[in-house]
Amino acid sequence: MSRRLWVVPAAVVLVALWATILCEAGCDFEAIFNFGDSNSDTGGFWWAFPKAPPPNGMTYFKHPAGRASDGRLVIDFIAERIGIPYVSPYLKSIGSDYRHGANFATLASTARLPQTSLFVSGLSPFALPIQLAQMNHFKTIVENLYTQESTNLPSPDIFGKSLYTFNIGQNDFTSDLAKNGIPGVKPILPEVISQITGAVKNLYALGGRAFFVQNLAPIGCYPSFLVELPHGDKDIDEFGCLFPYNNAVVEYNNMLHDALNQTGQELPDAKVIYVDYHKVLLELFQHPTSHGLKYGTVACCGNGGGRYNFNPKVFCGSTKFINNQNLTASACDDPENYVSWDGIHATEAANKIVVDAIFGGDFTDPPFKINCS
Repeated sequence: MSRRLWVVPAAVVLVALWATILCEAGCDFEAIFNFGDSNSDTGGFWWAFPKAPPPNGMTYFKHPAGRASDGRLVIDFIAERIGIPYVSPYLKSIGSDYRHGANFATLASTARLPQTSLFVSGLSPFALPIQLAQMNHFKTIVENLYTQESTNLPSPDIFGKSLYTFNIGQNDFTSDLAKNGIPGVKPILPEVISQITGAVKNLYALGGRAFFVQNLAPIGCYPSFLVELPHGDKDIDEFGCLFPYNNAVVEYNNMLHDALNQTGQELPDAKVIYVDYHKVLLELFQHPTSHGLKYGTVACCGNGGGRYNFNPKVFCGSTKFINNQNLTASACDDPENYVSWDGIHATEAANKIVVDAIFGGDFTDPPFKINCS
């Protein structure tokens, strides 16, 4: 993949300021409504279950900011490009500003409703159907309470002027993967896709017309799954990734692509955009140095060092007493050189490269740009 495709201005602040100036003249979108899991959660989970330990947020925010990363996520960089503030979590009860949308994503969310409690399965109770219910309620509240003097609510006409973004499905795919294997996961994948396309149709009925749906990442390259998923030496490809799992993700992504194309044909005047997040992130894992990074399949924030620096018993920012010793998962000094932040999520540096690639290359179907005039 040519690196020239990914070259963008280095001064992010100036880019965001310029985008704001342009968008005041009439941008495609005035708000973002996001649905997803920890890959796009900007603090919803930690407002519901308070605990957001450092060193999360260390790079950009300089403190934990509700994000499972050292800094900004893909959704944050998209907001910068549109020229709007970072999107407030729907569950944030203090200090939220919803004039430019709301973020319904929470860490550990699934597209399907979980069958057990968070405290048993580790899955969030705020699955996609719940997030959609929250969105429906949000729209009702806006229509009932908005006045010209509202300080944190959007105008009721915002819903037709918004970008609806999705980054969900990874936890459906991976939560039972180690136990059931790929054959055990495949039967649920059509239901996952049905939940996503159903959500698009639901939001279309609410007035949404632009839908930005990211596919699944190459989980076989994540340090956490390289440690936890069953495999043999022959399952590791030349880049150090688990190719059987990555191949299974590609099968899912192809099904999602087909379903979104069909959904787009069924919804007049809608833009249903398939976003190939997988392709961009796989390139980063396979060739990090080609894009200004150094480390692919090793976590910046983790414990244990070695090939992956990931210990499933000690997550980023935590300390546990194991085998008569305290183990701490601490951060590296240079997260800007890593693809993986904590073995499960991407660094700010990787997220920025992903967004630059998506909006600067052939990674969306149909082709998609954010146009300001």
